[in-house]
This record gives sequence, structure tokens and C-alpha cells, in this order.
Amino acid sequence: MEKKPLIDAGRIVNTHGVRGEVKIEVWLDSPRFLKSFKRLTLDSGEELNVLDAKVHKGFVIAKLEGVDDVNAAMRLKGKTLSVRREDAALPKGAFFLQDIINARVMDEDGNEIGTLVDILETPASNVYVVKGETEHLIPAVPAFIKKTDPDAGMITVHLIEGM
Repeated sequence: MEKKPLIDAGRIVNTHGVRGEVKIEVWLDSPRFLKSFKRLTLDSGEELNVLDAKVHKGFVIAKLEGVDDVNAAMRLKGKTLSVRREDAALPKGAFFLQDIINARVMDEDGNEIGTLVDILETPASNVYVVKGETEHLIPAVPAFIKKTDPDAGMITVHLIEGM
């Protein structure tokens, strides 16, 4: 599967203070992970250097180069931010969820179940929405997800009756 060079990372939801800082709703695993990036890309394609960032109440408060006052920050409200895949240092075996959307889902016997079309984020765990002849909702936990290969676009699962 072809991987996109940019990963959607969050959305600017508001300004913070009067010096041009922005409040970012984080779509990655954690605000701390987003805080580690030194550059972000706006949905317009414009790259912005991150001068400073801190985690505050589950959000990232960032000072972006060229955004020097509250009016400039306000113009960014509602914009989606992305990070460059090449800038991400993922732990071994980790992957971005967008890399497995449209992956083929097979059971342990090699039977095709369908295609992963969505991932629902729930408090207990993510749930994979797999569409084939029928729709399956599969909790993304080790008891059911046996192997994930984002490079091959394949997920092997263990299904139980009623799933």
C-alpha cells in the first residue's frame, strides 16, 4: 500500500493568549508525540516551524513561526495540521492508523473477511470496522488482532461466533 507523506495530526481549535500561540486538538496517540515535531504543515500546504510547544490539558499549545499576535493566530482557527512521515520516529512495530485503512482482513485460516473501512475510537480500545459480505466490528486487541502488516496491507484476525 502506498503511504501518504503527510499524516493528519490535529486541528487548531483556538488561540491561546495574545502573543500568537494556538491551541491544537491532537489526533495522534498523544499530545507529547505531536509536541516533538519541529515543523507542521497546514491543510493549505504551507509549512510552519514550531518555535515552542507545550502540553496543556490534553491539547498542545504551540508558538508557530510567523504567527506573532492573536489576530494572526485567529486566522488559523479550524485549520488541519499534518506532520511529515519522514519526521516521525515510531517505535518498532508501530504504525499510523491511516496506513491500515483499506487493508485486506483475513482470518487465521486464510479466508478473506473483508476490507478495513474505518476505525472507531472507544474508551476501552479501538474497534475495526470491516466490510465484506457482512460487516464485522472487531476490537483492536491482541485476542482478536493476530498480525498487522501495514506494508502489505494485510491484517490477520481471530473471529469468534457472533462477531
